[in-house]
Amino acid sequence: MSTNLRVTLPDDRTMELPEGSSAYDVALAIGPGLARAALAAEVDGEMVDLHRALAGDVRVRLVTDRDPEALELLRHSAAHVLATAVRKHRPDAEIGFGPPIEEGFYYDFGVDEPFTPEDLELFESTMQEVIEADYSFERREVTKEEARELFADDPLKLERLEEFDDTETITVYRDGPFLDLCRGPHVPTTGRLGPYKLLSAAGAYWRGDERRQMLQRIYGTAFFSKKDLRTHLNRLEEAKKRDHRVLGKQLDLFTVDERVGPGLILWRPAGSIVRNEIEEYEKELILRHGYEIVYTPHVMSERIFEISGHLENFAENMFGAMEVEGARYRAKPMNCPGHICLYQADQRSYRELPIRYAEYGTVYRYERSGVLHGMLRVRGFTQDDAHVFCTREQVPGEIAALLDLVDEMLSTFGYPYTVELATRPEKALGDREVWDEAESQLRGVLEERGIEYSVDEGGGAFYGPKLDFKLIDAIGRRWQGPTVQLDFNLPERFDIEFIGEDNERHRPVMLHRVLIGSMERFVGGLIEHYAGAFPLWLAPEQVRVLPISEQWAEDARAFAAQLKDEGIRAAVRDRESLNYRIREAEMRKVPYMAVIGEREAADRTVAVRRRGAGRKQEILDRDAFVSQLLTEIASRALNGAAGGQSAAP
Repeated sequence: MSTNLRVTLPDDRTMELPEGSSAYDVALAIGPGLARAALAAEVDGEMVDLHRALAGDVRVRLVTDRDPEALELLRHSAAHVLATAVRKHRPDAEIGFGPPIEEGFYYDFGVDEPFTPEDLELFESTMQEVIEADYSFERREVTKEEARELFADDPLKLERLEEFDDTETITVYRDGPFLDLCRGPHVPTTGRLGPYKLLSAAGAYWRGDERRQMLQRIYGTAFFSKKDLRTHLNRLEEAKKRDHRVLGKQLDLFTVDERVGPGLILWRPAGSIVRNEIEEYEKELILRHGYEIVYTPHVMSERIFEISGHLENFAENMFGAMEVEGARYRAKPMNCPGHICLYQADQRSYRELPIRYAEYGTVYRYERSGVLHGMLRVRGFTQDDAHVFCTREQVPGEIAALLDLVDEMLSTFGYPYTVELATRPEKALGDREVWDEAESQLRGVLEERGIEYSVDEGGGAFYGPKLDFKLIDAIGRRWQGPTVQLDFNLPERFDIEFIGEDNERHRPVMLHRVLIGSMERFVGGLIEHYAGAFPLWLAPEQVRVLPISEQWAEDARAFAAQLKDEGIRAAVRDRESLNYRIREAEMRKVPYMAVIGEREAADRTVAVRRRGAGRKQEILDRDAFVSQLLTEIASRALNGAAGGQSAAP
């Protein structure tokens, strides 16, 4: 047998195998242990099935459950096993999409009746039967006509088929009785699936379009070990307790009203205190870092968004135009065009640069109703938006300053974080050479400072690459946080200039940045990060003063007045039993309770209970307690609320 297939391994060793060999044969040639462990392979940079024949001389990396790609592979395969189980019990179910997602997988089905919890239990049991059957995931390439015949009774698949052009390879996968239109790859057999769990079922519009039919989506997750699955399920339970929608209602932080519209948040007084404290802190921070506060209108002429490129690249995320005296206006989706106009209001000199404009600007973006989620995904939100106009030579220094600013901000809220460099997307303004220069500058500053980062290929904004900071909350989840975007394109589109030292006109560079991003999303995330137990400086109510009985109510009100005079948010509760009032304060997650009885009234002291300390209390002099509170507020101490420390990557 001829040996005309040369395989190069990750360590640059080579081996020769018979023509038609697969990655499995590569694993077997290395050793039987690796052959048993291998799940798939990366062949010349493309992930493929383990048993797919290799073509020509190739570089092969075998993938096992120790590799980061393996979990996505497992979950994609688990989605097919779920569909296999559903089709056994609902043979008429239309089959939609079944992708892996960050926390697991889902599959969409067209059925007459919604799935019940009992259905999920049945499907979960049947999935185990499919796993025990150890069906192979068999890949086959087909023509479009063959695929039409295979899926003749499945309208959702037929619709997807019509989107393939004549040059695309169409593949189907079979595991036992189930056939699906799928690019793959998959684990070798259904028996390779690890522990799994079906989590929930919910309605989902076909292709996310509320004008299309409602499907039923089943969510699940899968891992390679029972320990990892158990840890994940425990985290989901903890996440339920921290759900900002539940806590937001319990703590009277925000509400929504269908008369106002979906995705539009109404801030209640308690939530407004949290928001205002964050805004005031950030204003103090950015003024110290050399920013100037500006304000721009909520609606602008459509012409400005033609110049900026938003109508060309972002129209599907914008609200429709309104006619005003024959001209078209739009609710602004971003603040940058207004800041550019402010820059251009005067002729600029190099001596003025960098100019740093900052605004808490409310913007409006159209989000499909199916993806709206409490405060985390909304249609109207306030951004702490800022734009820096600088020379090319100033760019590295400005990026470095922004890294310091981000670190200081996130440390205050107790968030560790990671950094991603998001590069040029498919739909982008400007020349590739300009993008390459911008990406190089961002990389250079990160590497010079020794900051670890990952790369999000194609994840940049349409006008420039960016740094995305991912917050890690108290239970290990990642949230979108600050962004720093380097933009060479909008200055060109708006013809922005400054007069240089040579008395000639030059083009400045723009940096776009947010620290918290959306105020709504940030506060929603904070609620879950702190489980509603805000640190003292953010707490809507900082001290609850509790007289033991009505006899000491007047003294309690006098002490509450003393607290308020010092700027401390305090309230007195003097009705109901003391135990009831203590339980209510605990439910409202008030940081401190100050109990006053006969001894405390006589000695000018208070019995202080700290949130989370149970029945433990400490007798403190009132002035000393006030001083302690003021020190804790001024330091913005986390007070252990989130159970974590902030850390730069």
